[in-house]
Amino acid sequence: MARITVLGGTGYAGSNIVKAAAARGHQVTSFSRTAPAPADAVAGATYVTGNVFDEVTLDGLIDSADVVVSALAPRGELAGKTREVLSHVAEYAAAAKVRVGVVGGAGSLQISPGGIRLLDTRQFPAAFKAEAVEMGSVLYDLRASDADLDWFFVSPASGFGSHAPGVATGVYRLGGDVVLSDDNGKSEISGADLADAIVKEIETPAHVRSRFTVAY
Repeated sequence: MARITVLGGTGYAGSNIVKAAAARGHQVTSFSRTAPAPADAVAGATYVTGNVFDEVTLDGLIDSADVVVSALAPRGELAGKTREVLSHVAEYAAAAKVRVGVVGGAGSLQISPGGIRLLDTRQFPAAFKAEAVEMGSVLYDLRASDADLDWFFVSPASGFGSHAPGVATGVYRLGGDVVLSDDNGKSEISGADLADAIVKEIETPAHVRSRFTVAY
């Protein structure tokens, strides 16, 4: 059993991670600005509310965890500030010997080996480009971090999101820095299957100080 803290644990990706981790018997703490509605709370999970800019609270959550997973999205009050928050998380986690995982979006994935990133293509939605750039910067920072930091970065399929929740299948593919698509050119993954892949990575680390992607 691992002690897992999920930052942004009541959002779409975060809530799926909390649910998957609790179902597999882990000690899970969700940290977010607001508590979930009673009907949405996951049995066995602990919910803590607060602000990620409160470093004292954040550091305490890191200290009490084996793994901290960020499902924070760089929008709202976090727009343009997520990189700074996760830089602090990484620095403190390295000192505390806590593993860090980041759910970072698909924008920084390459369209082919050594090719341009999705966010640099003409088809990439302008409305999401700033978020993709910021999360790409988070990945850059992790790769440039000292070897003391144990981290992994997850890029979901490009079609991932609450608009396409899908279902749990337990069958998916893992890749590296290149976007994964099916024979019809679709790149999809359900929230439940992304969470399953992340919890399995926590249980059996296979991507140490590296990024991986998950898709059908």
